[in-house]
Amino acid sequence: MSTPYLTHITRTLEQIAADGMMKSERLIASPQGAEIVVGDSDVINLCANNYLGLADHPDLIDAAKVAMDPRGFGMASVRFICGTQDIHRTLEQKLAKFLNKDDSILFAACFDANGGLFEPLLGPEDAVVSDSLNHASIIDGIRLCKAKRYRYANNDMTDLEGQLKLARDDGARFIMIATDGVFSMDGTFANLPEITALAHKYDALVMVDDCHATGFIGPNGAGTPDHFSVDVDILTGTLGKALGGAIGGYIAGPQPVIDLLRQRARPYLFSNSLPPAIVSAAIEALDLIQKSGDLRNRLSENTTYWRQGLEQLGFDLLPGTHPIVPVMLGEAQLAQDMAAALFEQGVYVSGFFFPVVPRGQARIRTQMNAALTRDQLDRALTAFEIAGRDCGVI
Repeated sequence: MSTPYLTHITRTLEQIAADGMMKSERLIASPQGAEIVVGDSDVINLCANNYLGLADHPDLIDAAKVAMDPRGFGMASVRFICGTQDIHRTLEQKLAKFLNKDDSILFAACFDANGGLFEPLLGPEDAVVSDSLNHASIIDGIRLCKAKRYRYANNDMTDLEGQLKLARDDGARFIMIATDGVFSMDGTFANLPEITALAHKYDALVMVDDCHATGFIGPNGAGTPDHFSVDVDILTGTLGKALGGAIGGYIAGPQPVIDLLRQRARPYLFSNSLPPAIVSAAIEALDLIQKSGDLRNRLSENTTYWRQGLEQLGFDLLPGTHPIVPVMLGEAQLAQDMAAALFEQGVYVSGFFFPVVPRGQARIRTQMNAALTRDQLDRALTAFEIAGRDCGVI
């Protein structure tokens, strides 16, 4: 590789570090869980998407192990060539029933699901109206299709209606509204009742990415539509958060939509099938979630206790009820420093800063899970108090 190019890359990295925005990775030497081993330290983990604490659940581990002997380690193929086993369809049908949809289709990740959704369904005669805080995968998926693009301010229903009117005035054949169900940096819910009402008014479709809701939000754990008692046209989501924390994504929706995606969604057509162990564990996760609401109840209790504890200590929190509880700090370097100070106190968190969040809105995004005990939460609150005072935050 040419020296001038490597010099350019090195200078870019140096500038990222100088701006206090260099991301680092710590090596975990244990299963994912409420407490993990990082290096020589046992730390309370408050930054995983392991909402229901299933990432190290023995039933999921057993299901994954048991699947490998009769079904093998991997499929070594894409679905339509020779990469589909009966359990792939079992999981897709279980997901569809759980989400109250006709069918679903599996992908390697939800990033791939969102990346493959828009291009097969929308053409240059159509329009996508997207929330400004949508996940990067939705943004990239929209970029890959030829539909006209409209953007509305986060959860601003007046702006959304304005963009829908504009798309209609511009002669759009079909319009799709795209939104996260829960905005992952803030822990806030999309206003699905108003969004679906506007969609009905302007004859638009609604697509929701429910990665931070599926499995634990709503009376049945079926996500934000379940929470608000509304129906949306298309749901995307992940197996990599509440449903076991491994990998895999899906799209659920009307049968003709899913059938067309099987024919034309490029990440589906050109990526290997999910391994049998992952599929089997995801089936077990769905069964666990539907058998009992105990994990969801425990998650809700932990979220309330944690939020109240941080507020009593004087931290600046974004309001909400979701297990994502962002501690607002403002500057990137302060978020980095606070995360490092918390690690020294035995709590593992990550600082989030530009470009993941807007400049000046750096934060530590804490995330609750059902496996955290009251003792662990109390120890974490003590760590936040010490680190907050040392860093001048409280």
